[in-house]
Order: sequence, then structure tokens, then C-alpha cells
Amino acid sequence: MSDSHQELLFSYGTLQLAAVQQATFGRLLQGEPDALVGFRRTMVKIDDPQVVATSGETHHPIVAASGDAADRVAGTVFAISAAELAHADEYEVDDYRRVEAELASGRRAWVYVQA
Repeated sequence: MSDSHQELLFSYGTLQLAAVQQATFGRLLQGEPDALVGFRRTMVKIDDPQVVATSGETHHPIVAASGDAADRVAGTVFAISAAELAHADEYEVDDYRRVEAELASGRRAWVYVQA
């Protein structure tokens, strides 16, 4: 992992899509499978027309802490730069907030959860 890509971002939703990565980061990301432990995934309606245009979807996945270690949400961990993390913050709508969480692999990564 290069110094310029030192932030870890876990995605379980649209940030895994090639079109969203190109629009948000200007490149395709290389990632590794992992899982978020103690969270449950549901869906949220997206009202931001720009985000809907970028993802092509009116409903996006969202996760919330369940308190149950048996609950897991599969996804992908990406190594990105701090500037790219700021772009991801701009892409996500107000229904989400970014937190640091421990993944099944033991790594810590940023993840967008229900606000």
C-alpha cells in the first residue's frame, strides 16, 4: 500500500460499482473482500438526483449496528487517499455518517453507517 493510499474504506454498497468509483474517485479501485461484524444491512431511499444519476439506483444499502456479533455484512475494503476519502464523503447523502469500525479480518476501516 503506497503512502498516498493509506486510508482503508469498507464498502458494502454502491462504492463497489465501477461507474460510482470512476465518478467519485476518477479511477477504479482495487479491493479485498471482508465483512463488517455486528451490523445489519437494510435499504434507504436516495432523494439526491446527482447520487441517483451516479449510481443508477434510487435505493442504496445502509447498515446499522445490531449489537449481535453473529450479524455480518459482506463487502470490500479499498485502500484510498485522504483526498479520495473526502470525495466519498461528498458522494454519500445525509442518511449516512462515516465511522471507523473493526472488520472480520481484524483491520480497522472507515465505513458509512446509518446517521
